[in-house]
Amino acid sequence: MRTRSKIATLASAALVSTWLVAGATPASAAGPCGGGYSRVGVYAIPASGARTGTLEIYYSSSSGKNCALSYGYGSYAGRVNQKQVGISLSGKSAWAGVDNGRFAHYAGPVYVSARGKCIDVRGQVAAGVRHLNRVHCG
Repeated sequence: MRTRSKIATLASAALVSTWLVAGATPASAAGPCGGGYSRVGVYAIPASGARTGTLEIYYSSSSGKNCALSYGYGSYAGRVNQKQVGISLSGKSAWAGVDNGRFAHYAGPVYVSARGKCIDVRGQVAAGVRHLNRVHCG
């Protein structure tokens, strides 16, 4: 009887442990662009001088879409200030996606379908600007 009791206690503990670990995974684990996106680029804003932000680029191989966001950095992180992000296929005259305004944390996400093509991206935080042409070709 004593052995059965120990086995039952161990089995119960294993079930509770499994439930706690499974429940610990956050729902936001998908990332800022959604599920299936992998980060393919991180760039300082601006390219030189005092850094004000970070421009991040993501790609989903299943959808063929790129996604971009601009984050504040240092004293610009978590504070409301001008933030902007834009993304387009390279060589296009208009941005496919733009998010522009006074945000505390980030601008974006913005998306463009770019399977097998290059993209142009632009990130801005306060007066700092970063513009990249013909990147992440694929």
